[in-house]
Amino acid sequence: MTNRRNFIKGLAAATAAGLIIPEKLFAMPKGKTIGIQLYTIREMVNKDFEGTLKILSGIGYNSVEAAGYGDRKFYSFEPADYAKICKDYGILPISSHSGINLENADVVIEDTAKAGMSYLVLPSIPKEKRQTLDDIKRRADEFNLIGEKCKKSGLKFGYHNHAFEFEKMEDQVPYDILLEKTEPELCFMQVDLYWMVYGGYDPMDYFKRYPRRFELWHVKDMDKTKQRESTEIGQGTIDFPGLFDKKKKSGMKPCIQILL
Repeated sequence: MTNRRNFIKGLAAATAAGLIIPEKLFAMPKGKTIGIQLYTIREMVNKDFEGTLKILSGIGYNSVEAAGYGDRKFYSFEPADYAKICKDYGILPISSHSGINLENADVVIEDTAKAGMSYLVLPSIPKEKRQTLDDIKRRADEFNLIGEKCKKSGLKFGYHNHAFEFEKMEDQVPYDILLEKTEPELCFMQVDLYWMVYGGYDPMDYFKRYPRRFELWHVKDMDKTKQRESTEIGQGTIDFPGLFDKKKKSGMKPCIQILL
């Protein structure tokens, strides 16, 4: 995608003055935790992890969400080493996208906690596990069980949406089922604003109907073409000032931003 390539190219050569600092873009209070999902710049991260953190810190980001967990390591680093490297660059390793399930939950939770994180997020439900409404209900039950395990280890468990959660099944919205059948103290939603809008739904409506369930946000804009591709924040159609005005109602705490 052109916009992604442009962002990565710009980031690679960025200085603190070279890109808009997220605090300025969203009028966020100074000192607010503002981060980036490392999947967005995975090519850079995989090539030079520490060099990328240095660039991010210089721009003004102060937290990251990992998307490189495997073999009990984060980007090939032991959990404790990953935490130390991030903190050496003034970066908080706040969360991780991991393929957690009931079978591997204990191991994933242990490693995530050792990495100094506060949040563990399931990035998606595999297609074969979301074929029917009963499948969705079973996933909600699993989320509660995983969330209970996370809570005992001092972590919070969340789920990240795409657009498929808004495709109706039996005249019901799967995303609503997940919200209604998960316990708020055991499972929060990491709302991807772009994908929710792409799926045809208004984040404002969800903040109103399910207050304080959306503790982490993924922020990316939608362009004005028929393809509705993601684009640089502020260049598209999503009303970010209006959404950020409702951040308290939504339950948003730290904000993880995806810039494409």
